[in-house]
Amino acid sequence: MAVVSDSMIEKLASARRSLKSSLEKSRVLGLALEKSGPRLEEINQRLPSLEAAVRPIRAQKEALVAVGGHINRAVSPAAAVLNVFDAVHGLEKSLLSDPRNDLPGYLSVLKRLEEALKFLGDNCGLAIQWLEDIVEYLEDNLVADERYLSNLKKSLKNLRELQNDEERVCLDGGLLEAALDKLECEFRLLLTENSVPLPMSSSSSLGEQPCIAPSPLPVMVIQKLQAIIGRLTANKRLEKCISIYVEVRSSNVRASLQALDLDYLEISISEFNDVQSIEGYIAQWGKHLEFAVKHLFEAEYKLCNDVFERIGLDVWMGCFAKIAAQAGILAFLQFGKTVTESKKDPIKLLKLLDIFASLNKLRLDFNRLFGGGACIEIQNLTRDLIKRVIEGASEIFWELLFQVELQRQTAPPSDGSVPRLVSFLTDYCNRLLGDNYKPILTQVLVIHRNWKHEKFQERLLVDAILNIIKAIEKNLETWSKGYEDATLANLFLMNNHWHLHKHLKGTKLGDLLGDSWLKEHDQSKDYYAAIFLKDSWGKLPSLLSREGLMLFSGGRATARDLVKKRLKSFNEAFDDMYKKQSNWVVSERDLRDKTCQLIVQAVVPVYRSYMQNYGPLVEQDPSASKYAKYTVQTLENMLASLFQPKPAKYVSFKGRQPSGKFSNGFT
Repeated sequence: MAVVSDSMIEKLASARRSLKSSLEKSRVLGLALEKSGPRLEEINQRLPSLEAAVRPIRAQKEALVAVGGHINRAVSPAAAVLNVFDAVHGLEKSLLSDPRNDLPGYLSVLKRLEEALKFLGDNCGLAIQWLEDIVEYLEDNLVADERYLSNLKKSLKNLRELQNDEERVCLDGGLLEAALDKLECEFRLLLTENSVPLPMSSSSSLGEQPCIAPSPLPVMVIQKLQAIIGRLTANKRLEKCISIYVEVRSSNVRASLQALDLDYLEISISEFNDVQSIEGYIAQWGKHLEFAVKHLFEAEYKLCNDVFERIGLDVWMGCFAKIAAQAGILAFLQFGKTVTESKKDPIKLLKLLDIFASLNKLRLDFNRLFGGGACIEIQNLTRDLIKRVIEGASEIFWELLFQVELQRQTAPPSDGSVPRLVSFLTDYCNRLLGDNYKPILTQVLVIHRNWKHEKFQERLLVDAILNIIKAIEKNLETWSKGYEDATLANLFLMNNHWHLHKHLKGTKLGDLLGDSWLKEHDQSKDYYAAIFLKDSWGKLPSLLSREGLMLFSGGRATARDLVKKRLKSFNEAFDDMYKKQSNWVVSERDLRDKTCQLIVQAVVPVYRSYMQNYGPLVEQDPSASKYAKYTVQTLENMLASLFQPKPAKYVSFKGRQPSGKFSNGFT
C-alpha cells in the first residue's frame, strides 16, 4: 500500500512539475505574443508595399528582358547632360574674374560656356524625352511601383516646364549673364579710358586745325572692342553694346565742343530783335559747324566703321547717327532755322547767304557722313534749313527795290545829310556784287528759280541792283523837293551826289554804272555846291559895301554911321545863317572841309579888308563890341567848324510791309 502511494505521489509530483513548467511556458508565450502584436501590425501594414515590390517578378518575361535596354538608352543622354553641367560649374571661377586680366582667355572660356549651354539646350529636351519614354514603358508593363512612377513623372514634368519657360530657365545658374555683364563693364571701361576730348587752344584758331582728325582710339583697343562686341552680339546684347558706345562717344564729342562756348545755339527767336543783334554768333556758327563736321563727326564716322564693321553697315551707320544727334548736330541745324525765322531786313539777307555758304562748303561732307538711312532726321532738318535759307534770301533780295521805293514817301533828313538809306545801300549793293557774296547769291537765286521751273540769267541780278540805285536817285530827287528851304535842298543834293560818286567810284557797282554816270554825279555835286554858296554865304560880302565910304564925303560921323549900319546888317545875317546852318551836316569830311573853305574864302577876306579899312571908325565908339562883334580869326574858326556830323544809327527796315513779312524798314 505504501509502495503504491509513494509511486502515485511521485507521479503527481512529476505531473505537478510538468504542469508548472507548462504554465510557465504559457506565461512566457503569452508575454511573447503580447510583445509580437505591434510587430505583426507593422508587418501587416508593410505587406502591400512588399507585394508591390515583388510584383515585377510576376511581370511578363519579355517586359523584364527589354526594360534593361530602355533604361540604358535613357540614362546615357542624361549622364552626358550631367557631365556637361559639371563642366559648366568648372568654368565659374574663370568667368567671375576680371576680364581685364586676360581678355582673350576670358573670351575663350566664355565661348566654351556658350558651347556647353548650347549642348545643354539641344540635349536636355532629348534626355527628358528618353526618360519620359522609359517611365511610360515601365507604367505600361507594370514593372515598377506606381508611387515611384508618379514621383518620377512629377519630376520630369517640372523639368519640362523649366525647359519651356524661357524666362525661368537658367541652365548655368546665371553664370552666362554675369559674364556678359562683366564684358559690358569692360567694354564701357575701354571706351571711357580711351575717349579724350579733342584739345583746342581757342575758338579763333579753328581754321588752323588739320582738316581730318585721326582715329581717336588705338588699334589694340579697337581690336578688343571688336572681340567683346562679337561675344555680346552672339548673346543678343548688341543693342546694349551700341547704347554704351553711343553714350560714351557722344559724351566725348560734347566735351570737345564745350570749349567753343556753344550756348548761343540754344537761343530762341524771342531772345533777339533782329539778325544784327546775333550777327557775331552767326559768324561763329559757320566756323563751329565746320570744325564739328570735319574734326569730330568725321572721326566718329571712321571710328564707328572701324569698331562695328564686322557687324554690318546698317549697324555702324545707325550708331554714328545716334552719336551725331546726341552730340549736337541737331542744335547746329536748329540755330540756323531760328535765324531764318527772325525778322526780315537787309542784314538778314547777308547772314542767310553766310549760312548757305557754310552749308554748301560742307555739302559733300554732309552727303557722305549723313547720307545713310539712319540719318534721316538730320537729312530732313538740313533740307528744311536749306529750303528756308534759299526762300528767305530770295524773298528779301527781290523785295529790296520795293522797300527802297517805299521810303520815297518819308521825309528827308532835317539836317540835309546823306540819308542812312543811301549810305547803307551803296555799301550793301557793293557787297552783294563782291566776290564774297555774288557767287553765293547767284547760286541761291538759280536754285530758287529752278524750284519754280524758271530760268535764271546773271543779268537779272545785275539789273535788280542797278534798279535799286536808280530808285535811290529818284528818292533823292523827291526828297530834295520836300525842303522848304531851297538852300538846304541844295546842300542835301550836294551831299548825296558826292556820296554816290565817291563811294561807287572804283567799285564793281561803279564799274557797272559807268564813268559817265559817276562823272555826272561829280558835276552835279559841284553845281549844287556853287548854288548853295551863292544863295547863302555868298550874299554876306555884299552887306559890307564900301559905297559912300571911299572919301568920307559925308564927314567922319556919317561914315561911322554907315559902317555901324552895315556891320550890324552883316552880323545879323551872319548870326542868322550860322545859327541855322550849324545844325546842318555835310557827311563826307573832304566835302565838308572844302565847303567850309569856300565859305571862308567867300566871307573872311572881305570881312578882314572891311575891318582893316573901316574898323577904326567904330573901335573908338563906346558900343564898339556891338558892331565889331567878331574878330577875323573868330569868324574863320566859326565857319570852319560848320556841318559836323551827328552819331549815326543802325539802318533797318521800318514801315509798311509789302508782303506781310517785312517787319522793319530803312530809318
